Amino acid sequence: MRRIHAVVLILLLAPLAPAAQRVSPPHPADRPNIVLILADDLGYGDVGPFGAIGAPTPAIDRLAAQGMRFTQFYVAQAVCSASRAALLTGVYSNRIGITGALFPGDKKGLPEYEQTLAELLRDAGYRTGMVGKWHLGDHEPYLPLQHGFDEYLGLPYSNDMWSLGFDGKPVTDPTSWRSKAPPLPLLDGNRVAREIRTPADQDTLTTTYTERAVRFIRESSQPFFLYFAHSMPHVPLGVSDRFRGKSQAGRFGDVVMEVDWSVGQVLDALDEAGVTGRTIVIFLSDNGPWLAYGNHAGSSGGLREGKGTAWEGGVRVPAIVRWPGVVAAGSIGSKLATAMDLLPTLVAAAGAATPRRPIDGVDLGPLLRAEPGAEPRDEFAYYYGRGLRAVRKGSWKLVLPHQSQTYKAAPPGQDGWPKQGPDVSVPLALYDLRADPGETVDVKAAHPDVVDSLLAIADRYRRDLGDDLTGVKGAGVR
Repeated sequence: MRRIHAVVLILLLAPLAPAAQRVSPPHPADRPNIVLILADDLGYGDVGPFGAIGAPTPAIDRLAAQGMRFTQFYVAQAVCSASRAALLTGVYSNRIGITGALFPGDKKGLPEYEQTLAELLRDAGYRTGMVGKWHLGDHEPYLPLQHGFDEYLGLPYSNDMWSLGFDGKPVTDPTSWRSKAPPLPLLDGNRVAREIRTPADQDTLTTTYTERAVRFIRESSQPFFLYFAHSMPHVPLGVSDRFRGKSQAGRFGDVVMEVDWSVGQVLDALDEAGVTGRTIVIFLSDNGPWLAYGNHAGSSGGLREGKGTAWEGGVRVPAIVRWPGVVAAGSIGSKLATAMDLLPTLVAAAGAATPRRPIDGVDLGPLLRAEPGAEPRDEFAYYYGRGLRAVRKGSWKLVLPHQSQTYKAAPPGQDGWPKQGPDVSVPLALYDLRADPGETVDVKAAHPDVVDSLLAIADRYRRDLGDDLTGVKGAGVR
């Protein structure tokens, strides 16, 4: 353990390499600290500000009351690695070859040539730290320390990627990949600090992460960037004794309450450090709920379907931004925004350089400042894997023909066991999300002109990012 801490200390104290696009940042007092909190598989309807019941979330409620709650905030794909790649690089994950969920031992990860939010902020003088689930490559050169973070504590991938089955017992079937999976490695820097071997070990994850996040805030001189990516409430659900049995929504609700407690600890640490007034805090989820797990999954809040789909329940997520002095308390962001937009928004706020390569994100600053007529984004491409499944322009969403998993064909699993029906064929359909956010009424027959315009937009995305469903290779894929 001492050797691990020594390695991390050396990395923290090592001089920063010169940056290709280093800028002269504003005076430190003018640059906000940034805390980005990401939940895993938390649905649109799983926290209080978005209508959750049964699991009180006072800290997240407080954050929304002091900031802006987004009602149309999207992630790039409804799956872990692709969503996180887009968040940290500001580009559609298809552009950089991350299109699903990476597994232990995969030979690829977040490309070295991509500049992450952490790299851009560190080059501008920020101290950068990450806590929690990475899921963008489980070995060097793909780990957080190789992508702009000064320190890291967490799991390199999802907490279900281990050798235990749904019953919590070791998998012995040699045909299952789980039988060959190692224990979950809790990394400190690039090295394994300890192994997560049992469900009881997972019960400690949220507390362990939170203690490290709070320590990072307390030890930081300004400015700093903290990326806190929870492993929960992804299955298997782990929760400490202090929250077990405390909600009215079963084990899932208990876990959500503990995630909310963690958010509260971070907010309290900012208060105690006297930096709340100059710290941007962002809370969101990486994708919608994994509904196959039934009572161990969350709620899409009335949106259609969930994780693993291009329906609204898969990619529209709860998102909140608190930025004292910039974002009006208790405001609502009803315009289209995405996780890709956070990188350009935050580097602009920090006075940092923009990436060398083109990105797909846009600066949400005008929207956050409630400037008249602000609408920095009015398009979005819904990818899953390497297939373009839908496009959106304004309030119109055109769903393109594809095969999709569905959670409506059969009752879901229960108590940690999943149950998933066969995929279904999805036909061409047009939805007006302003009137029909649940995507229940196909109106393409009434709006052929809208269909034609959206088909042209879809062709543009195919030519740029590719589309396996139609066999088009993207000219803009790096």
